[in-house]
Amino acid sequence: MGNLFGKSKHASRVMDHDRAVLELKGHRDKLWNLQKRVEKSMERDKNVARRLMQEGKRDKAKLMLRKKRFDEQMLAKYEAQLENLHSVISSIEWTHIQSQVLKDLETGKSTLQRINESINLNDVEKILDETREAADFQRQISDLLGGSMTSEDDRAVEEEFAQMFEDEELELPAAPTDEIAFGESGDRIPTEKGTKSCTRIEVLVPDAETSM
Repeated sequence: MGNLFGKSKHASRVMDHDRAVLELKGHRDKLWNLQKRVEKSMERDKNVARRLMQEGKRDKAKLMLRKKRFDEQMLAKYEAQLENLHSVISSIEWTHIQSQVLKDLETGKSTLQRINESINLNDVEKILDETREAADFQRQISDLLGGSMTSEDDRAVEEEFAQMFEDEELELPAAPTDEIAFGESGDRIPTEKGTKSCTRIEVLVPDAETSM
């Protein structure tokens, strides 16, 4: 309910602002129309006074000029009122903009506060510690790879590598025990099981005299 009333008050303020601006702009438009009408009347009175003067009717010409002078004074008042209206309208609109900015800032502050409240400082410290540990570990690896190992470290690495190599040889599968031999014709000759594995290939090389 409180939120509903808050929105209702805000909507009411917006409506009051819009209504005030609309009324002021309506008065401004009326003054603009009066200003244009007076300007046309002044131009018309000036032309009439010139014509009456040409006709020798000086008194009537002066009367038209007095009327024109009165319209000039009214025009100055209209212009002053227009300036005041412009100033009031601009002030209202600027105040409304400031109000909206303050409202947005308040909303942003509340949002930021909720985000900060949702962040656990212990979790932040844990993440920072883990990040520092990972960075230290990476730096140690970089130092090792960069040639900071001593000769003793190198010997230890070589010994461990040799031990791993020996372990790999022990785990290799046994070689086949069947002996395969080929005769002169190239036929396969079976051998007895249990003897050492070997391959015997006989190659017949022609005599040099025969090849000649």
